[in-house]
Amino acid sequence: MEHADLNAMIDRLVERAPVDELALQRLKKRRLVLRDIIARLEANTEPDDLA
Repeated sequence: MEHADLNAMIDRLVERAPVDELALQRLKKRRLVLRDIIARLEANTEPDDLA
């Protein structure tokens, strides 16, 4: 599941009348995990500025 898909799912879940707090919490946690993975991948692929 991509980060943008999680954002869309979270937005739809929040719009519902009775919010499923557990589902919302799980989606947000998954989004944070993906954000961390993306940040690590970007850090590993960026060239080092040693000059």
